[in-house]
Amino acid sequence: QFGKLFDRIRADPALRDNTLILVCSDNGPEAGVGSAGTFRGSKGMLYEGGVRSPLVVWGPGFTNPQRAGTTNRTSHFGTIDLAPTLLAIAGVAAPAGTDFDGVPLRDTLLGRSEASRTRPLFFRRPPDRAAFAGDEKLPDLAVREGRWKLLCTYAGSTPQLYDLAADPSEKNNLAATHPAKLKELA
Repeated sequence: QFGKLFDRIRADPALRDNTLILVCSDNGPEAGVGSAGTFRGSKGMLYEGGVRSPLVVWGPGFTNPQRAGTTNRTSHFGTIDLAPTLLAIAGVAAPAGTDFDGVPLRDTLLGRSEASRTRPLFFRRPPDRAAFAGDEKLPDLAVREGRWKLLCTYAGSTPQLYDLAADPSEKNNLAATHPAKLKELA
């Protein structure tokens, strides 16, 4: 059905030059139902397999035609960045007094840049999932800043530090070898 929709938009110049479609998912696959590929974790977990989600952007009048059909695997941002980004694309100012936690990443979304957000992203595991997918020792909190991600319990114990640029599967905990980065993110 998406093909029919895309063909209809592509065939109408008014729609083609004025329509942007985002197809996205919520966070991670359910354990045993889907796959996070090489990423660790699943829905309800703060590992990349639980917090990463696909986003497809399509809009012939907006997106970079040289990037059509390609995948950007380097940029990172959160859904909190979508509102200011979509307002920037539409050329619409935010309502007076609105202060977004997200940042506008217009060129990234449109395939003109591979920039990422410069502010950290914070995550909290849903409190109703103390044990999930049979694991009772899951981290409760996470922060991602650039290439670095810290996960820990609510008490700050059991820290896990990952360099996601070098280790997107979160297999090599660097907490013991990078104490300054651990302290900074904590």
